[in-house]
Amino acid sequence: MKDFPHLPDAELEVMQIIWDKGGGVSRQDVERELSARRSLAPTTILTFLTRLCEKGFLRAEREGRSNLYSPLISRRDYLARESRSILDKLFGGSLSSFALSLSDAGLSRKELDELRELLERDEL
Repeated sequence: MKDFPHLPDAELEVMQIIWDKGGGVSRQDVERELSARRSLAPTTILTFLTRLCEKGFLRAEREGRSNLYSPLISRRDYLARESRSILDKLFGGSLSSFALSLSDAGLSRKELDELRELLERDEL
């Protein structure tokens, strides 16, 4: 599994936007998406994008007077790494402890059936 750092919430929010759009995303695109949730200065968004490039999450390509950002790490790879980290940190790597906590959390019968179906199809 690839090794990359855990992202702070604000940087993860930016990555979610770029993953959703699939790449070729400008700072202005990110700003438009974020503005529906909260207001951030353009320089703050640019700082997040720069940090994500430095961490190896994004690639910046110059187009005209601005950069377009594309992911270098897939959402699936990031989620797999974060899931493993949570499993190790919170449950000592024990899947049975994790499954028990899901059960204790009150998963519905439908959610349990969906999880069972995914496991049986081996699509996880």
